[in-house]
Amino acid sequence: MNSGRLIVVVGPTASGKSSLAVLLGLQFNGEVVSADSRQVYKGMNLGSGKVTKKEMAGVPHHLLDVADPKRTFTAAHFARLGRKAITGIIARGHTPIVCGGTGFYIRALVDGIVIPDAKPNPKLRAKLEKMPVNKLFELLKAKDPDRAATIDPKNPRRLIRALEIIDALGKVPELKKHPLPYPTLFIGIAREKETLKALIEKRLKARMKLGMLSEIKELHAQGVSWSRLESFGLEYRYGALLLQKKIDKETFIRELTKQIVDYAKRQMTWFRPDTRIHWIKKSQEAERLAKQFLAK
Repeated sequence: MNSGRLIVVVGPTASGKSSLAVLLGLQFNGEVVSADSRQVYKGMNLGSGKVTKKEMAGVPHHLLDVADPKRTFTAAHFARLGRKAITGIIARGHTPIVCGGTGFYIRALVDGIVIPDAKPNPKLRAKLEKMPVNKLFELLKAKDPDRAATIDPKNPRRLIRALEIIDALGKVPELKKHPLPYPTLFIGIAREKETLKALIEKRLKARMKLGMLSEIKELHAQGVSWSRLESFGLEYRYGALLLQKKIDKETFIRELTKQIVDYAKRQMTWFRPDTRIHWIKKSQEAERLAKQFLAK
């Protein structure tokens, strides 16, 4: 059925990307390639919003649970594994559906941005880890304003990694592109601000009931340090702070909800300028677009 065509589903957190990707997978003989910087890690399920086996509805998923949360996994690693997965899906005559909200991972994979795969620098990391997150962001802004404009300014893990690459190469690299050689349809899920906030709040309550804090506690028991958990941001950061009794439950819910809403805004800031994206409000629109695209 597929002669080498690719579908990409993007949008802010909690907008329904995973369920749309599964729907398209069922309709068009597809396999999903997850593009999420936290869902690659084993054991990080509820906090990252990882799709469950039941939710997959039999549609094969790739790039989930491929990394150890104690180790660094970069966009360069993701792009290599993603390309391999897409090649295999197309060879099987199926439709690859890249789905996720990590814009930099999607660009690395689909647009083939060649990311310098600098080795971790423990000495530099130890120094940077002592700096407050706002100072890390200011430092990155001074060294690479373009990267600073697209990064999560409250995520120390990403900030440190960006500074590490700059340090390793001695200068800010020019990003080269080797895009995937397949026609690509970009579908974006558009949600009204208030609707999205309500979805975020509802999903957070559901995750808490399912045992998100127990998941974070278990990751720590398996040897993932509190500082490492905090570096993953959002649910893992605030969950780790709560479990260490650095914040109370009320602060946890209030601040985490606010940070997830802010993160969704940053995701939209990243995706909005991309004119390739067809923004849809209903799944039927996505099905129509995919049907037309795959029939070409």
